[in-house]
Amino acid sequence: MNDLVPPGYWIGPPVGGDKAVSPTDGDNRYKAVQHKLKTLGTAMDLASNELEALLRGMRTNAQRAEGLAVDIANAELDRKFIEMTNQVSVALGGAAVEVQKLHATAQEVSGLAHDTRRTHARLYEGLDDIRSSRKERTPKPGFFAH
Repeated sequence: MNDLVPPGYWIGPPVGGDKAVSPTDGDNRYKAVQHKLKTLGTAMDLASNELEALLRGMRTNAQRAEGLAVDIANAELDRKFIEMTNQVSVALGGAAVEVQKLHATAQEVSGLAHDTRRTHARLYEGLDDIRSSRKERTPKPGFFAH
């Protein structure tokens, strides 16, 4: 396992067989790279949408918990219930802040993936068209370097 990852942490695709995950396979042909960049961009778009929905739900639940704490206080219930409900509200609010950061990061990665795909296409699409349209095989990379 990677030395930078503490023991017990899972590094790999999400559990549940997410179809958006695309393992690397060493295929660096133009169309394969374009496909991988598109898959990454789409996965990050989906993650961004899901994080946005999660964020809305967390904020709503934090507000509800805060309102419930007020209702509990008005009902003159035991103080510990008011404090516990307030702690839930504060925890949800804090988690929502972190989800907001994750959402912003997902949007940034999505944008970068789409930009990279366009740049890659601009730089290499013409070369791929030339290589794909001829009958002769192309030498392996590094062939002309010797």
